[in-house]
Amino acid sequence: MRWAEVDLAAVSSNCAHILGHVPRGTRLFAVVKANGYGHGAVPVAHAALEGGAGGLAVATLEEAAQVRGLVDPEHILVMGGLLPAQAKTAAETGCSLAVSSREVAAALAGSDREVPVHLKIDTGMGRFGASPEEAPELARFIDGSRGTRLAGSWSHFASAESDDAMTRRQFEVFLDTVSRFEAGPGLRHVCNSAGALNHPDFALDAVRCGISIYGCEWPGTRPALALRATVTHVKTVEKGATVGYGALWRAPGQARVATVAIGYADGVHRARANRGHVLVRGRRAPLIGMVSMDAITLDVSEVPGVQVGDAATLIGRDRDQVITAEEVAEWSGTISYEVLTSIGQRVERRYSPDPSRKA
Repeated sequence: MRWAEVDLAAVSSNCAHILGHVPRGTRLFAVVKANGYGHGAVPVAHAALEGGAGGLAVATLEEAAQVRGLVDPEHILVMGGLLPAQAKTAAETGCSLAVSSREVAAALAGSDREVPVHLKIDTGMGRFGASPEEAPELARFIDGSRGTRLAGSWSHFASAESDDAMTRRQFEVFLDTVSRFEAGPGLRHVCNSAGALNHPDFALDAVRCGISIYGCEWPGTRPALALRATVTHVKTVEKGATVGYGALWRAPGQARVATVAIGYADGVHRARANRGHVLVRGRRAPLIGMVSMDAITLDVSEVPGVQVGDAATLIGRDRDQVITAEEVAEWSGTISYEVLTSIGQRVERRYSPDPSRKA
């Protein structure tokens, strides 16, 4: 009734494309948090590594557990904020851990095994990260403690897609800060997808790319996901008839209305009411009325022959027509990241090539 087709070859190709854009020798951390941006973390991680990624990045310890075994644990970076109470569990993973505070560093310092730490520096994003003033002393503490090792230093750009001046300032602050580390900064990385695209000269030792490996927000990459659902009802309504909650759409004349089995529980935002299109039989059909939890309605008056059982494409290609995640984001008043990560659990993921064929 509703499914997402995930092209793993596109993920591999996109990773190779990104690596061809940044300086030779730069490592790519493929960001597979949030279930691989809705694509499926484990299949995507396999595909990204096949495309040349040298590591994986996640937000939580639970996400790290999903992809452990695919690469050396140290090549999995847990980027999200940790609590001191999580230190023992985090250390046991063997993964590289992002640290922003003395409290978490101290909790890890007594670990039985040496923990690879990536010290985050707040250069202007304002979320996680040690200040540039406190970072050198914190780096010294991490590298001097029995249970921790400074394996990397990093920051995150706030506006790499839109504010060149701020991005350059952040980069300069980062370089100045790590230049004051006594034992060296370890693996240096600051670029997200937008940073790597617009400032490949800022790539340093590694880049962390998420949305771009899925084929969004980076020219020349290939979208890896198509979202489709089944037409479950078709009827003719007369002029003046209303459709959906709140009667937000009223037929301007006699019209053919198709109901499709997908709704806001599956990731179609309610902001799409009376906005944008869906592809049916290779043509664009306006989405009409309010988005329901389990259904949307389309005006298919200009699409000949629509019948129950037809596939409706919300993201992806149908014959000569294409709807991108970026286009859906505009209709939804959001960004492509949210469009993809909103795709619900009851949407079946269908992979090609079939990942089960791998030995």
